[in-house]
Amino acid sequence: MRTEQGEGPPVDPPADRPQEDCPGAEERELLQHWHAMQSGFRRLNDRLLAEVAAGTGVAPSSFQVLWHLLTAPGRSAPMRELTETLGFSTAGTTKLVDRLAQQGLVDRRPSRTDRRVVYAVLTEEGAATATAAARALAGALRRHLVAPLGPEGCAALLGALLTLEDAAADGPAA
Repeated sequence: MRTEQGEGPPVDPPADRPQEDCPGAEERELLQHWHAMQSGFRRLNDRLLAEVAAGTGVAPSSFQVLWHLLTAPGRSAPMRELTETLGFSTAGTTKLVDRLAQQGLVDRRPSRTDRRVVYAVLTEEGAATATAAARALAGALRRHLVAPLGPEGCAALLGALLTLEDAAADGPAA
């Protein structure tokens, strides 16, 4: 049955009691904490990268590529590495690197040893742009992370995140 408001018959407002197949109170609390951490980190990350973009004109996805190349050996990386490391699609990486190349921030160069491999190489202008964006991000991190948490709080947060990263690197859960 289809109605003007949606599909199916109308329903009554939910009852004030949890359904039997829903998580219990302890699980709901744990899931709410997870949601708060996840959404809080996402909002903080979006705010930080928006400040970088506003201050430098470097879009978040462009900053990710520029930062990766700035810190890579030889300030270059195979396109495949960018795709894997940054979690972009192959087409998305290609489009983004092409846009950065048009801006003079990145060059695309073939590998000397494998003609199937293409490298993204940071130009001098790209390095200067990446450095300015990184400094803008460092300032935003000082204001929005270090100031509210303090140095000890930041160190504790980093330690906890590194512990979780190590646990996740051990492979999928059984």
